[in-house]
Amino acid sequence: MQDIDDFLKQHHITEIEAIIPDMTGIARGKIIPRNKFESGESMRLPQAVMIQTVTGDYPADGTLTGVTDPDMVCVPDASTIRLIPWAVDPTAQVIHDCVHFDGTPVAISPRWVLRRVLDKYRERGWKPVVGPELEFYLVDMNKDPDLPLRPPIGRTGRAETGRQSYSIEAVNEFDPLFEDIYEYCDVQELEIDTLIHEVGAAQMEINFLHGDPLKLADRVFLFKRTVRETALRHHMYATFMAKPMEHEPGSAMHIHQSVTDVETGRNLFTAADGSPSKMFHSYIAGLQKYTPALMPVFAPYINSYRRLSRFMAAPINVQWGYDNRTVGFRVPHSAPVMRRIENRIPGVDCNPYLAIAATLAAGYLGMAQRLEPTEPLASDGYALPYQLPRNLEEALTLMGACTPLVDMLGEPFVKAYLALKETEYEAFFRVISSWERKHLLLNV
Repeated sequence: MQDIDDFLKQHHITEIEAIIPDMTGIARGKIIPRNKFESGESMRLPQAVMIQTVTGDYPADGTLTGVTDPDMVCVPDASTIRLIPWAVDPTAQVIHDCVHFDGTPVAISPRWVLRRVLDKYRERGWKPVVGPELEFYLVDMNKDPDLPLRPPIGRTGRAETGRQSYSIEAVNEFDPLFEDIYEYCDVQELEIDTLIHEVGAAQMEINFLHGDPLKLADRVFLFKRTVRETALRHHMYATFMAKPMEHEPGSAMHIHQSVTDVETGRNLFTAADGSPSKMFHSYIAGLQKYTPALMPVFAPYINSYRRLSRFMAAPINVQWGYDNRTVGFRVPHSAPVMRRIENRIPGVDCNPYLAIAATLAAGYLGMAQRLEPTEPLASDGYALPYQLPRNLEEALTLMGACTPLVDMLGEPFVKAYLALKETEYEAFFRVISSWERKHLLLNV
């Protein structure tokens, strides 16, 4: 706690946002006065917070967290303390780990699920490295959820009407917003890198510098909060929905990944002669084999599957290829020492802790089982059949039946996660859409 105490004194902090990421990636927690935080009294939250759905409901199975609805202890991770740059008074935020009263981890905590996977790598002397890329849309403030979203007005006084992929001028339309985003991210030491305009109207992408998976998951978690808050201050919304607009491409969180040797730092994806190693190919094979069963993590909502459509800049299968953006797993051109794999399947609506844990789990299983991948695809992946689940219901069935993934991620987590997603699916299924009223009301 000494590092935290020094930080609070240095920045004259008056209150602290003590936060945890829940299953959806939403920040839950408490705002605590500094004197109470420094008293050493542990923060407690109900374990049920972890299985709250995006709609605010809970699975009916009360045994997922204990039938008495017990508390968990939230322990601050000193390495995560940061200023909240938009706060009126000096305010800090600290991400917490969740443990039981005996000090053992809460198995359904997303942060612990990622730690669990990283421990398995560590046991073999491996260290994964990741680099996320996040796409998101800027949209006009929309107070009526029944109305379609529209691009916001930029500095020219006009909204984008066409696609402006990689356009500098289209990014410059929102210079004041991005200046604030970069400033806020710099204050929080989030280490973001490149900004580009993506394919969709007012769709942007920001890349992160590669590094430790847990640190990158923390940064993505805080980055989403930062972008949403900054957009509101500029009278627009920033959305991380996977498919917010009917005729525009969806938004992904591409995850670049490699594995190094803990002792030497050598990239294990590259053999001594500079060629792709057997571990590289086995890692790809693991992604190919296990990704269909991981889709409830990579595509966690009904909306997520709208993004995974043919010819819409999103993959539909588990093919892989060199510098091929039409497949699920792309290997960018790079020097042998920087050889890596880009998983293009996760949507940006996923929980970053769980998505990173899931993709690393698949790769780990591939290396541990010495799997062999298919041949790399040099042609158009969209010309091949779908290999991914087409809906959440199918994906949930695959995940529950995949014993190796249950062992990697932990049975309590998988059981709770599936129950949560089934609860969300049932809530959606009760809604009668405008499409149904439009086409079925008087015609069937």
